[in-house]
Amino acid sequence: MINSNKPVPLRSSLLGSPETNQIAHGFFTRQGGVSNGIYRGLNVGSGSNDNQDHVKENRRRVAESLGVPLSHLVTVHQVHSPDVVTVTAPFVGGRPDADAMVTATPGIVIGALSADCGPILFADNEAKVVGAAHAGWKGAIGGVLENTIEAMIALGARRDRIHAALGPTIGPDNYEVGGEFYDQFVGADPAYKRFFRDSVKDGHKMFDLWAFIITRLNQAGVNASSLEQCTYADEDQFFSYRRTTHRKEPDYGRQISAITIME
Repeated sequence: MINSNKPVPLRSSLLGSPETNQIAHGFFTRQGGVSNGIYRGLNVGSGSNDNQDHVKENRRRVAESLGVPLSHLVTVHQVHSPDVVTVTAPFVGGRPDADAMVTATPGIVIGALSADCGPILFADNEAKVVGAAHAGWKGAIGGVLENTIEAMIALGARRDRIHAALGPTIGPDNYEVGGEFYDQFVGADPAYKRFFRDSVKDGHKMFDLWAFIITRLNQAGVNASSLEQCTYADEDQFFSYRRTTHRKEPDYGRQISAITIME
């Protein structure tokens, strides 16, 4: 049976509101969906093994809450890449492989799916240009954030007017990594040591993905902030790939962070 609850997304004051700048956004949680079991709530992951009718209804609710039909909710096939797609209309014939989208076209909702990785929403409220990016450590170190900013600038945004908000992401108290991970980061830039602290487990570190993403955004010249909501720690609110892995569950749901220019 369809649940009558509606999604109640988190929002960032950085990105403004429909009343002030015709840009609407939401960092959606598990709340307000129809999925059951390990997918309980607002699972929008069409790549999951959830009942696809439930996924479709969940996605429809997300679109409706941002004022568009389901057909105008656009997501890509995320592959942990630095690639960005410029969207002018809903996709026809399948989703491209990419990890970010930008648009200056009103009436299209662009969204980033996540379940521990960082969902980042961007907006230049004056130019009416928006972006949505999915950045785990691979995407963040690979340049997806900087590429999203450049793609927005190509549409008329200005770097010093772009605001970026990082949504629910695995937090520094729950992101334990091995020595090879640490060595890869420090090998790329010794200054990256500051994003790690020792774990209680020998040979391991705790990684602060929040700080890493925000630092990359600030270094790229935009105004950035984080909601500082940990997906791993808050099971009632968020899906988490790592939590699922630790429990040896067969699959996991995905939440969505989405933004649109109102028509």
